Amino acid sequence: MGLIHIELFTTLDLVAQAPGGPDEDPEGFPFGGWQAPLLDDTTGAQIGAAYEDTDALLLGRRTYDIFAAYWPHQKEGQIAELFNRVPKYVASRGEPDLSWDGSTRLGPDLVAAVREIRERHEHVKVVGSLDLVQTLLREKLFDRLDLWVHPIVLGVGKKVFGTGAVPTNVTLLEPPVAGPTGTVFLRYGIAGGTPRTGDMSAPDRGLGNRD
Repeated sequence: MGLIHIELFTTLDLVAQAPGGPDEDPEGFPFGGWQAPLLDDTTGAQIGAAYEDTDALLLGRRTYDIFAAYWPHQKEGQIAELFNRVPKYVASRGEPDLSWDGSTRLGPDLVAAVREIRERHEHVKVVGSLDLVQTLLREKLFDRLDLWVHPIVLGVGKKVFGTGAVPTNVTLLEPPVAGPTGTVFLRYGIAGGTPRTGDMSAPDRGLGNRD
């Protein structure tokens, strides 16, 4: 079985809407392109490394349209070569233009379709696509969650965890790394069970028995 990797750029208050540019998602969101002033070489290298071994992309309709308008015209660079080469799977209730080579629209049963993709590929990357991401988080249908947390607070915009989030345990897979602009890279893996509770006034301060 393959792995589903979610890749997201987010603010400190977990807004992940339209980091790439002012026209990415202009409807009522005044901060499109908030990521650009905070990019640095450390983050760039992390992003490049995160896409190593990718053999499929899983995208929501809006992200797909943005990518399909840009990446087919880029012929040089690691990301351009990768995105143009691998299969692209699109979650959409409509009828998107799938002229980008290697693109396939998923059927109406999204959960079943993603599970089938997971059987077919080893490393499937979900980029942006917040509505799709929230479905995958709600269904616990992901294996790794990569977050680049940027040192700004916006106060408005779509967040990583929207309404309908479910209790989920995750584990930190490697130590956090901060770049020179203050962006922190966090890599989590999904873990079993559901979050526990404890009593901070208890002798073990809620950490569980240590027998």
